[in-house]
Amino acid sequence: MLQIGDQAPDFTLNTTSGEAFRLSDLRGQRNVVLYFYPKDDTPGCTAEACSFRDQYQDFQDLGAEVVGVSSDSEASHQKFTQKHRLPFPLLADAGGQVRKLYEVPRALLGLLPGRVTFVIDKQGVIQYVFNSMSRATDHVRTTKDVLAKLADR
Repeated sequence: MLQIGDQAPDFTLNTTSGEAFRLSDLRGQRNVVLYFYPKDDTPGCTAEACSFRDQYQDFQDLGAEVVGVSSDSEASHQKFTQKHRLPFPLLADAGGQVRKLYEVPRALLGLLPGRVTFVIDKQGVIQYVFNSMSRATDHVRTTKDVLAKLADR
């Protein structure tokens, strides 16, 4: 898996609205919280997404954009986004290419895609990596702490 200090690989994926999202478009402008999750509308993934939603303004205030990635389709992401009123983009990584690019490990004996969050600074460098399937909402809390430290620099 990619580590702190690594350059975050650039990628382009479609959002829920069908627009192209390019990581490099945010370089020099905003920090990015890039979180990989297993599947739309499952208990842990819903708790994680809603936790990011509920604290989204905090992330914005810390100069960061939140972006979720799973292998679900754009249509699935649209339903998930509408159902839970998610204010941030979800990206459809149908073939899992970006997951592989970020070396996100599989979980539960290799049966499920893993849950990993990366904090990427404005220069495109990974500043934090959190890997936990069972502590879905901890991804939000710890990520905010890292962003606050980046803001203090």
